[in-house]
Amino acid sequence: MRGIDALFEGNRAWAKRVEAEEPGFFEKLEGQQSPDYLWIGCSDSRVPATQIVDLMPGEIFVHRNVGNIAAHSDLNCLSVIHYAVGVLQVKDIVVCGHYGCGAVRAALENRELGLIDNWLRFIQDVMRTHAGQLARLTTERERWDRLAELNVIEQLMNVSRTTIVRQAWAQGHALALHAVIYSLSDGLLRDLKVGGASEEELAASYAEASALSP
Repeated sequence: MRGIDALFEGNRAWAKRVEAEEPGFFEKLEGQQSPDYLWIGCSDSRVPATQIVDLMPGEIFVHRNVGNIAAHSDLNCLSVIHYAVGVLQVKDIVVCGHYGCGAVRAALENRELGLIDNWLRFIQDVMRTHAGQLARLTTERERWDRLAELNVIEQLMNVSRTTIVRQAWAQGHALALHAVIYSLSDGLLRDLKVGGASEEELAASYAEASALSP
């Protein structure tokens, strides 16, 4: 079976399986949404947020776009952050990239793909910021992997600089930020050791990570 019919059949099978494993699941889910996490990730179909961290619907609030970018000009992303922090009162914001990211590679190679080139300039800004570090790496794969990591870190810093997060911290909201990256080769997340629950903690971890960079 191909096309949209396959999606409907898969949905029916999934709903039947979930209800059999946990009777009343959908009735309970309908009445509440109280996730602890906001996940900002890449649109790549190989990195489904809830699945790779083994969470069920309702447990994680998700925003995904090409290259896991958190741009100050992106009202979509800002609206998600605002709703997650201000309404859902999430406790953790995770920015997650992945190795083997096509957006990162296209930015690294300065490919001309069309409209998306404008979006990829956000990643190229990260390249320019860390040009010296990337130049010291000896292989294209090393540069690709490191740029994927640096992009996650810089997008997390962008999140931390939003008025939404700063106001939450100023008001005493217990909110922690985390930079992580996913490996397609083994299915594991890696902590990039940049994050924190305040501007001071985040700045300190960013400085330490920068000092340890190749």
